Amino acid sequence: MAWRSSASSNAGLIQNLFQNGLIKSERVKNAMLGVDRAHYAPSSPYEDSPQSIGHSATISAPHMHASACESLLPFLTPTSRVLDIGSGSGYLTHVLANLVAPTGTVIGVDHIQPLVELAESNMRKSDDGARLLQSGRVRFVRADGRLGYPDAGPFDAIHVGAAAASLHQPLLEQLKSPGRGKGEGLMRSGRMFIPVQDSSWMQHVWVVDKKADGTVEKSKLYGVTYVPLTDAP
Repeated sequence: MAWRSSASSNAGLIQNLFQNGLIKSERVKNAMLGVDRAHYAPSSPYEDSPQSIGHSATISAPHMHASACESLLPFLTPTSRVLDIGSGSGYLTHVLANLVAPTGTVIGVDHIQPLVELAESNMRKSDDGARLLQSGRVRFVRADGRLGYPDAGPFDAIHVGAAAASLHQPLLEQLKSPGRGKGEGLMRSGRMFIPVQDSSWMQHVWVVDKKADGTVEKSKLYGVTYVPLTDAP
């Protein structure tokens, strides 16, 4: 259904994604309606396709952003801390900030300084984005995404927007693990959405849940094509 979701406006794009079942929840729909993709995609912003943003990076197709948000949604609350690795244009970072409003925080990490600056510049194109930056609810930093960002962890949710070589241990360690729930035994306490290079030519998205005893549960979702999570060029 992705190929049928393109539109001539942001509202039309999001509505098509919703009608085609690619957005399933009203929360994700409203969060994406609140971020004009034209502020982040340099051309054809309302096409449901990836777009180059320079530096061998892309802004993912809107249906992939919707899928990531839907997968992480149970872990996105008004007090959540979220890490967006490979934040690129800053688009999904902004959407995630909407999903953890009014007090949750999101840190966007990229290993290329011009992309860190691009994301900040893009967010300032809207009053809402400028307020998020000014309040400190959103920050963009330059760092090696394979190592996460331990200074601000642990995180309730981690989104990885590039294909990792493996489920990097530092990212697993930075998923939140608060303890036992009353009468519920061990709780799942943090979730990561991460594409992984399974072989020389195959990538799959994995959802990884960390439980309170530190163990993880992994679920393979679907095949994808992402740029690699690598060193800066």
